[in-house]
Amino acid sequence: MVEIILPELGDNIKNATVSYWYFKPGDKVNKGEDLVELTTDKATFNLPSPSSGVLSDIKAREGEIVNVGSSLGIIKES
Repeated sequence: MVEIILPELGDNIKNATVSYWYFKPGDKVNKGEDLVELTTDKATFNLPSPSSGVLSDIKAREGEIVNVGSSLGIIKES
């Protein structure tokens, strides 16, 4: 299993809001595909999938604020 972690986003950015998940649990994802859209007070960006497999769990729902280093979800590698 691979945990999807909110990475460092730059100076003084401590969190982001989950705007949109492009996949739902049970969907197959490929490494590098846009997985989730995140918004900070400075920008909106897409976080790519860190691995290929099945999105098995979403821990941070749309509209939720997540701190840098927190888990967004889990991919079960195939």
